[in-house]
Amino acid sequence: MCALSNFFEKYLNAEPIFETKKVLQSSYTPEVIPHREKQMEDVSRILAPALRADKPSNLFIYGKTGTGKTITVRYTLQELLKIAKKRKVPVESIYLNCKLKKVADTEYRLIAQLSRELGRDIPATGLPTEEVYKIFFSELEKREGLILLILDEIDQLIKKVGDELLYTLTRINAELENSQLSLIGISNDTQFTTYLDSRVKSSLSEEELLFPPYNALQLQDILKERADLAFKEGVLDDGVIEKCAAYAAREHGDARRALELLRVSGELAERNGDGKISIKHLDEAENKIERDKIYDLVETQPKQHQVVLYSILLVCEKRKERIFTGEVYEVYKEICTKIGLRPLTQRRVSDIIGEFDMLGIIYARVISKGRYGRTREISPSIPETTQPKIKKLLTKDLGLT
Repeated sequence: MCALSNFFEKYLNAEPIFETKKVLQSSYTPEVIPHREKQMEDVSRILAPALRADKPSNLFIYGKTGTGKTITVRYTLQELLKIAKKRKVPVESIYLNCKLKKVADTEYRLIAQLSRELGRDIPATGLPTEEVYKIFFSELEKREGLILLILDEIDQLIKKVGDELLYTLTRINAELENSQLSLIGISNDTQFTTYLDSRVKSSLSEEELLFPPYNALQLQDILKERADLAFKEGVLDDGVIEKCAAYAAREHGDARRALELLRVSGELAERNGDGKISIKHLDEAENKIERDKIYDLVETQPKQHQVVLYSILLVCEKRKERIFTGEVYEVYKEICTKIGLRPLTQRRVSDIIGEFDMLGIIYARVISKGRYGRTREISPSIPETTQPKIKKLLTKDLGLT
């Protein structure tokens, strides 16, 4: 028997650690959502007019990653739609994650995808954007009821296509006779609305809800509840739940990250043929996820942001000491010319560098150069061993191969 066959046989004969792994995935909607009772009640109150066939106010929900925003909205909508169906009230919902590539990275793709959600097949490219809007309006009118449109990670959409699209969506009811559209925007960026045009802001944020981070004790409750469903009895060592919650509490109370840590810890234990999940597996999972998070973060950035980061890495490669915005900007302009991208102003590039600093990808300190103004002193926060892989990923994404 070959080595691979031995491995698979050994894997199948080992006692499994997981009972139901899917309960640790972000797509899972639990029957109970601990520590979000008030937020569920708030969302329910705002959306309740839909059950009387009245249009609810547009709702904007914001808070850090993993604070239960999406899961709370989806759970509340699930319950609302059940009652609407029972009472024969014409209400339906469309959920779209704006972070997904080839779904919401251009105005055309977003409106085309919304039309597909309403049952109309539209080609990925080829039609004038105005024509796609007409099809979308036409499909909305056919519904003759209320459509609740949830745009998750709405800040990513605006970064890619600007806020004019959002203004069109918030004003769409003026052109509809038989149907109505209510917008629910969800954002991880707590400062997101400050960047919006005042017209868009007033239309989108008719109602606003902030989801606070979970603390370590709340995260422990969430993890214990999911762990009971996810794992076989007795496979978790003492202290794993507590340390997992502490890791995530350090990361702004991110429940999604806590659940991912627990799932990856289980997978590593199972892979090693260990019968129990220990603190050692949790520490390994933390290191692995940290690396994967950086790749995911870089890959999902808008093209202009990717060019700025690539420029930083190129300049840092040549000079090991700290570098400055001006040097990065010169390299950035050269790369834009190479790939046919219109360069942004140096001020905007400086803002993007500031965003990368907030994300923890680089370290950027604003320093004064006297009468020459202010600049940013930059150094990468990405580990040196990871930098070549990030550079390779960016080279491919930007078509510089």
